[in-house]
Amino acid sequence: MQKFDAIVIGSGQGGNPLAKKMEEKGWKTALIEQRYLGGTCINDGCTPTKAMIACAKVAHTVFHSKDWGIHSHGFMVDLPFIVARKNNIVTEFRGGTAKGLQSDNVNIFMGTAAFTGHKTITVTGYKGEEDILTADHIFINTGTKPFIPPIPGLAEVPYLTSTTLLDEVTVPKELIILGGSYIALEMGQLYQRLGSHVTIIESASQLVSKEDADVAAVIKKMLESENMQIHTGTQVTHVSLNGKRISIDITTGNDKDTITGTHILIATGRTPQTAALQLQQTNVLTDEKGFIQVNDRLETSQPGIYALGDVKGGPAFTHISYNDHLIIYKNIFENANISIKDRQIPYCMFTDPQLGRIGITENEARKEGIPFKTACLSMDKVARAIETGQTRGFMKALVHEHTGKILGAAVIGTEGGEIMSILQMAMLGGVTATQIREMVFAHPLYAESLNNLFMTLEKPAP
Repeated sequence: MQKFDAIVIGSGQGGNPLAKKMEEKGWKTALIEQRYLGGTCINDGCTPTKAMIACAKVAHTVFHSKDWGIHSHGFMVDLPFIVARKNNIVTEFRGGTAKGLQSDNVNIFMGTAAFTGHKTITVTGYKGEEDILTADHIFINTGTKPFIPPIPGLAEVPYLTSTTLLDEVTVPKELIILGGSYIALEMGQLYQRLGSHVTIIESASQLVSKEDADVAAVIKKMLESENMQIHTGTQVTHVSLNGKRISIDITTGNDKDTITGTHILIATGRTPQTAALQLQQTNVLTDEKGFIQVNDRLETSQPGIYALGDVKGGPAFTHISYNDHLIIYKNIFENANISIKDRQIPYCMFTDPQLGRIGITENEARKEGIPFKTACLSMDKVARAIETGQTRGFMKALVHEHTGKILGAAVIGTEGGEIMSILQMAMLGGVTATQIREMVFAHPLYAESLNNLFMTLEKPAP
């Protein structure tokens, strides 16, 4: 048995910096990783998808270049090159992660971790070799994996996930995507632009079901303008394979239909990677879906054992995982007494144009009984957007009716995430809508349109 001060299970965007900082503080630290260093973000999520989305944007721009007076004479999508480019970037990032951990002398164990005692973990390597580790402090950062819904017939069909699709080197001719949230829409637009005929099937009444209806409607219209087929309020009742074609039986209200395609992508959410941990050995509690239960300081039901990142449930974003590690670190080493309660939750969906979101939605404000006004500005009223030919989308902000403080915002537009981040900082600093309306921004930035956005505040929202 090897004794450590701390064990981190999972090499994600919360686990890695935490392991490094603990080692720097003099804690002998072990990091266990089952698959690849870097976690979901580097290997399956942010890094590879955004690398490929950048290629798809180039294809889209070339295809529509005549809109800017540039006439191209056809082009070819080289998907093997695109995948290789993506893999090179992932490998570079993964290598940087390994170098950083090694330079801080973090002890790395590659294999599957399982609790075999209260604070004892057995790591089973790829060849069956075992290491037994123990520590007073254990941090679980094992993340999530694609959730596969129990749809009749699906198990007998060669489906793709957001992980496996990224390694396909032939553009799917007809790609059917189950799901209508961030992963589904980013991947759908990506492959539509590379040459697939994409169909989205979403069971909820709208895409991105947590957003306000007007935001969802603009996103749907935007994607449909690129010839994506979208079905909302639609249930999948059966999936089957007929020769080389996949058949999907669907029900929308009282209407039944069958959709066929060459490939199917499952993007119906993610499920926590906790089963292999054998958490019952240490009495760490999970919810009915397997997410580890934590308090506002990210402590589990067992003292000295923490969970951070996606495995604990809640907002599943890389930046939240990173912030989790800061909270844990500061509480342990700086007696900071800070928590995850009331922290800002910004996020960005990297469709083109992007959706940047911060704060509460209109639906949430009404439920909480908060008096608010709504400021809205279409991107076709933004000078920079007109000049660049990128006028799809709109920006919307919720403002407290009495204080003028910004409560939340949604920005659908080119660099929507960057514009949202300006509003996020304003919210953190207590900058009011009036101050932003009268602020001097450099012309002609997208940010300058925030002046005009808050000029639309005239009456309370209904």
